[in-house]
Amino acid sequence: MKTILWATLSANGNYAQSTDENPPKKEALNDFAMQAKAAGNFIVGRRTFESMRGNGGGSFSDLDIVVISASVKDIPGVKVVESPQEALGYLQAKGHTTALISGGAAVHNAFLSRGLVDEVIFNVAPVLEGKGLNLVIDQDHYQFKDVHLLDSKLLGGGVVQLHYFIGR
Repeated sequence: MKTILWATLSANGNYAQSTDENPPKKEALNDFAMQAKAAGNFIVGRRTFESMRGNGGGSFSDLDIVVISASVKDIPGVKVVESPQEALGYLQAKGHTTALISGGAAVHNAFLSRGLVDEVIFNVAPVLEGKGLNLVIDQDHYQFKDVHLLDSKLLGGGVVQLHYFIGR
């Protein structure tokens, strides 16, 4: 199964933090919806899922949504699992050939540290942030790993998308 990690970063490399004063860029949100529909699914952490649901969350009723949580065991309408491997196993059993890993930082880091990411899509938003979360890559798996640029494009609104192949 191909796994694609999707994230929006600030121009200085932090995870872009959404606030009322700095909402997510609509161009990045539209791209996420397109990527999720193409994959037929997405994997997300519980806090990120609750944030998505609280903000309207888009129209994802036709997708398989997998929430990774150690504390919550059941959320109506989605599959709740405890690990990245369980999430991928569930989607594979449902017949999916691609999994979209959508966030947050803890979920991204869990997949990366286990070497479970084939591609990354970074949407770089035109904002600088003084604080924020970062990708934390397990040094045992990623001491020095080349990535290969598959595509780059402007999404509009100053958002630049970079799509890389990592391989396992």
